[in-house]
Amino acid sequence: MAVTINLHQLEHGVVRLKGELTPADLDLEGLDELIQVEEVVNYEFTAEKLENSILVQGYFGLKLRCECARCLKPFVRPLEFGNWTCHLPLEGEDAAPVANDCVDLTPYLREDIVLEFPQHPLCQPDCDGLPGKSTGKIENTGGMDQTSKALSDWAALNKLKL
Repeated sequence: MAVTINLHQLEHGVVRLKGELTPADLDLEGLDELIQVEEVVNYEFTAEKLENSILVQGYFGLKLRCECARCLKPFVRPLEFGNWTCHLPLEGEDAAPVANDCVDLTPYLREDIVLEFPQHPLCQPDCDGLPGKSTGKIENTGGMDQTSKALSDWAALNKLKL
């Protein structure tokens, strides 16, 4: 089910929208193997018609079920859009599509949700990763360090008389 605004209802004043959407309604399933939308998306909006546009303001929120990219531990991350605002022009090249005198808000909600997905989900900022695994940091094992070795290589090349 989509979140739609009927343009004829907007002519009579502010329209209030309240409800919930499933991840399937927003086409959020299978976007990232480490992130899944856990439950429904709850929303509450007010919409009003301006001269040649619609202004939508309100709240929506959801919970993401994530898998830590370092330790693979599952965790839940809430996403809250407390002061969400969407300005939808009705004319011009950026005009929102109108079908049967209704404007669909669903693509705009989906876009903002996907943009808030964590790119590298971590259960904690200082997560050490899997137990007993290397952290990927290179340790200095003694002897000549990398910069002095590189300098000596260049010095050997500079001695060549070509």
